[in-house]
Amino acid sequence: MAKPNDVAIYFDSSLCTGCKGCQVACKQWNELPAPLGHNVTEFSGSLQSPMDLNGDTRLIQTFHEEESGNKFQPINWAIGRRSCMHCTDAACVEVCSSHALFHDKNGIVNFDTEKCNGCQYCRTACPFDVPRFRPGDHKIDKCTACMDRLEKGGIPACVKTCQPEALRFGNRDEMIAKAKARVEVLKAKGFSKAEVYGETEMGGLHVIYVCKHGHEAYGLPTNPQKKAVYDSHKLFRPLGGIAAAATVAGLALSWISARKYHRDDLTIDEAKKTWTPEQQAKADAELKAALEEKEEK
Repeated sequence: MAKPNDVAIYFDSSLCTGCKGCQVACKQWNELPAPLGHNVTEFSGSLQSPMDLNGDTRLIQTFHEEESGNKFQPINWAIGRRSCMHCTDAACVEVCSSHALFHDKNGIVNFDTEKCNGCQYCRTACPFDVPRFRPGDHKIDKCTACMDRLEKGGIPACVKTCQPEALRFGNRDEMIAKAKARVEVLKAKGFSKAEVYGETEMGGLHVIYVCKHGHEAYGLPTNPQKKAVYDSHKLFRPLGGIAAAATVAGLALSWISARKYHRDDLTIDEAKKTWTPEQQAKADAELKAALEEKEEK
């Protein structure tokens, strides 16, 4: 469960203007590159750009509109925020084979780039499909809530730049209370589907949403769950020490894709295609060590 001293990013979709200032601030502060060529990014017909996260993009604003059936409010214009949710029960932390992903003292899911072996188990397990792979250095990348700024008493760059104050930052409990109060205001104005998202999902998210049109309009999954996996330790235990050692070089964790999140899920076999020989050797060594530790117990 989330702790009383945990922090959270608050996002109020009803105040967001879609200016993308948060996207730019994230890129600028974290020194993340973007395509510089003329018309390199093909126009998709949507204000959303890029259309998905990638190894150099930790945050995007999402745009979705649909007919509401209400003649006074004919269009539900939903501007959302897509980035790491910083789950309390973080699937990425649980499956990280090199312990590169971890919970910081304030509840934020941080990561150590130097420890990352690029296996991409984290993306396979994440119900929000967030951690992304950087082919350049064979590492994953995701939002850290600008931990370097937090450690110096600052706030995340995206929050700092938000002019309509759709983004706020502070104590998680206070952000939840703020979100609940805002939802009541929206419901009083006729937005019957308005709701808070993030209070209980995945043990409690550290990004608290005010969803003006309900969470589905913003592409947020209902009751997100960790992706189901096979316990490789159970598979190897009957083989014994010698057989396991001989087999481990050719096996890694097997995964089942439990559900989709608007995009095709990455399978572990697809992830392995991007591994370098060094990454394969490191993953094999880590799995072998885990098996030996399990056998000793």
